[in-house]
Amino acid sequence: MLRKLAFFFAICLMSGHTVCSQKIKERTISVGKAWSSNTVNTVVFRKNSLCSDGKLQYIAFYDKEGFVILGKRKINSRKWDFRITNLFGNIYDSHNSISIMTDGEGYLHIAWNHHGNQLHYTRSKNPASLDLLPEMQMSGLLENSVTYPEFFSLPGGDLLFLYRDGRSGKGNLVINRYDLANKKWNLLHSNLISGEGQRNAYWQTVVDHKGSIHLSWVWRESPDVATNHDLCYARSDDGGKTWKKSTGETYELPVTQASAEYICRIPMNSGLINQTSMCVTADNMPMIATYWKGPEDAVIQYKVVYKDGDKWKVNNTGFRTTSLSMEGAGTRHSAISRPQIISWNRSGKTAAALIFRDESFGTKVSVACIPDIRGKKWTLWHSAMGAVGAWEPSFDTELWRMKKRLDLFLLNSAAGSDNDKQIKPAEDMLRVLSLRFR
Repeated sequence: MLRKLAFFFAICLMSGHTVCSQKIKERTISVGKAWSSNTVNTVVFRKNSLCSDGKLQYIAFYDKEGFVILGKRKINSRKWDFRITNLFGNIYDSHNSISIMTDGEGYLHIAWNHHGNQLHYTRSKNPASLDLLPEMQMSGLLENSVTYPEFFSLPGGDLLFLYRDGRSGKGNLVINRYDLANKKWNLLHSNLISGEGQRNAYWQTVVDHKGSIHLSWVWRESPDVATNHDLCYARSDDGGKTWKKSTGETYELPVTQASAEYICRIPMNSGLINQTSMCVTADNMPMIATYWKGPEDAVIQYKVVYKDGDKWKVNNTGFRTTSLSMEGAGTRHSAISRPQIISWNRSGKTAAALIFRDESFGTKVSVACIPDIRGKKWTLWHSAMGAVGAWEPSFDTELWRMKKRLDLFLLNSAAGSDNDKQIKPAEDMLRVLSLRFR
């Protein structure tokens, strides 16, 4: 049963921090029951869990049996139309998330159930439809060891599809491009960022208002998360064909550890996390959100690395006070989530917000706001919703781009462990949490 729409203005005071100076209007809409025994539905790297085409919003999730459920609604409607598909995933492995995106003609594209296995992909039969074509290949090349599939929309309606070919600590970044006119996928890069058989890149990507593609990544030397190190950057201004550094220098491809542009040096064993988020400012300057512990920090802190003119800078949020340790292979439960970042123009300055979950703040949906990214004072807001378990934020990137409305995929998820089939199957109410920044 759908909940009544409720609007809530933040007035809470957190220890040592002021009330969030950014007013946030909150609204929740119930969707239905979804698998919640681990985080396969709620990992941060879903691109996307929700997506919009201007009129309709789509959602995808696994049910407790492991089948993919698709839903759609008019953007401001409470009523969802659902399809229980025959697409099946190994829901006991929280890597195996579902990613969706619509192309310029309104066809829905979907990729699901990937952790070093063959590509699982299809698209809708018609625009604005939840009825799907049979599972199919894309280019038919390098599709046997796919992990972390991500869709991104381009101006004109084409799509990009990024994924890792290989495994943790030993993998390469592959990019496919969907040609809307011919309804055909082509292999754009078989190995854009090479691990050279010794490491792999964990990336985050954003397409800016002009269509330039911004890509940042950390290197990992082994399956152990403690071997994450450094933050690198590349940009393409021609739809992904050629790539350059922020200085304008053209990369010779593939990019390697030796040739990469290092925008922030971070040593191994710093608690640096991988696969976080990236956005662009109103003037198309990149911002990357992540966390690590620097020599100046008592504990791990959320940080924003951003381009300011011709320089890269780091804004250390500094509001965390509790310690945590990040080490080991596989999916690691953490007391904090990986963050999402959004940015907008506010009175001629670049405002930003981090969306995250932290046990120190009641394991709720939390937002840290700053009216000017060049400043130092972050203020905190916490949702009226209850605790969300091991949830990590994912959101409708297209709706934010079009309307500056942040629709979050919200599900109270248990931590779980990879391929632990002894966990008790459970489901919880899936909701869309909409936030408007005033």
